[in-house]
Amino acid sequence: QVQLVESGGGLVQPGGSLRLPCAGSGSIFSTYVRGWYPQAPGKQRELVAEITRIGSTNYADSVKGRFTISRDNGQNTVYLQMNSLKPEDTAIYSCNANNILLGKEYWGQGTQVTVSS
Repeated sequence: QVQLVESGGGLVQPGGSLRLPCAGSGSIFSTYVRGWYPQAPGKQRELVAEITRIGSTNYADSVKGRFTISRDNGQNTVYLQMNSLKPEDTAIYSCNANNILLGKEYWGQGTQVTVSS
């Protein structure tokens, strides 16, 4: 069974940091593009960071300079390091793995991140 499992969410004060891992199992994700998609209440899910199989990265303007995405192919895991967090970063963060050539896409269940004083 193919699974993506996020962890690391929680409550943090504005200006704080969190690191979210997303572990994959049941498949080898080294050839997949991996991304993080937060969904805030009442809003659509949006891509904030992605990383290709060769390590190229792309970020939404709202998180540039604050978030860093990285991957460990040996562990089938992708990470999102979030610094200088703002209340507007509050959302359920879901990770994604997709491979267009294989026609495969997977989602995790998400982890809640709440930024509040």
